[in-house]
Amino acid sequence: MPRGEPDYPNSGDNSMFVILPCEVMSGEDLSSRLVMVLAAEENVDFRIHVENQTRARDDVSRKQLRLYQLYSRTSGKHIQVLGRRISARGEDGDKYAQLLVETDTFGSQVRIKGKETEFYLCMNRKGKLVGKPDGTSKECVFIEKVLENNYTALMSAKYSGWYVGFTKKGRPRKGPKTRENQQDVHFMKRYPKGQTELQKPFKYTTVTKRSRRIRPTHPG
Repeated sequence: MPRGEPDYPNSGDNSMFVILPCEVMSGEDLSSRLVMVLAAEENVDFRIHVENQTRARDDVSRKQLRLYQLYSRTSGKHIQVLGRRISARGEDGDKYAQLLVETDTFGSQVRIKGKETEFYLCMNRKGKLVGKPDGTSKECVFIEKVLENNYTALMSAKYSGWYVGFTKKGRPRKGPKTRENQQDVHFMKRYPKGQTELQKPFKYTTVTKRSRRIRPTHPG
């Protein structure tokens, strides 16, 4: 073989092999490209991830408890928790319209309790709004959605697509008959008359790091 020519493998059939230049990538670039390919193949949507996390209970985050009223866009009054009965006929400052709203999740899952009656706002399997003394059931959990018109909608965490809604006369609408774009399910948060925001402060635990004591050295 003449000197200086590359040594191609001899397959016996006189085939020619062509060596093409290849791109050399670092391990970091290769990993990034692999993630992009996998994401494209699986069609990953981050919004779905957020929605799934919103539906899940969160036992890590600190619970927030707020006091406010929910003004109904259709009835022009506020939601009332009258024991087992629910309505949207409360005047501003009405004691039954003052709601304690507990948030304890990654997203906006809330439990709503009447301050006066201590009954929770819930939605049963028929889509009817009822008050219950025990709010641990998932029927008493709602997903809070802030709409483009700055109103708030409350969707049942158990019955997806069913919303808290009221008629013009302040009567509850059944969940299956509600939609997010209906005015019947739009609410505005208001603090009770003559009162500013009430939020229970968080209790922080102070943790101090113990420093290692250095003993003085004495010359021997």
